[in-house]
Amino acid sequence: MPTTHKHLPTAASCSCAVHEDGRKAVAVDPGIKDSNLKRLRRVEGQVRGLQKMIEEDRYCADVLTQISSVQEALRAVGRELMRNHLKHCASAAIKGSDAEAEAMYDELVDMIYKSSR
Repeated sequence: MPTTHKHLPTAASCSCAVHEDGRKAVAVDPGIKDSNLKRLRRVEGQVRGLQKMIEEDRYCADVLTQISSVQEALRAVGRELMRNHLKHCASAAIKGSDAEAEAMYDELVDMIYKSSR
């Protein structure tokens, strides 16, 4: 059965639990979390580098190349998060009740649509 909490939307009951302060993933591999955090810190540095490139009127093609690097790094984090979500949250919900499975199917379709834009 889907779970609700205060004013949060209905969510499938799974390893991504609903807590007082919102939904939280509780089945994240520590190595993957560490890798994603390192990658995001690198992205943060790359974005600061982009700001500096713009301030310095760097060649447009060089700026665009750096933007592509940032976008790919973010996509890599997204792929890892999607994999974790499918492995833990989605598989648990799909194995649950029909209502949980249906809610998860809707969530996955929405996630895939948003990530493909």
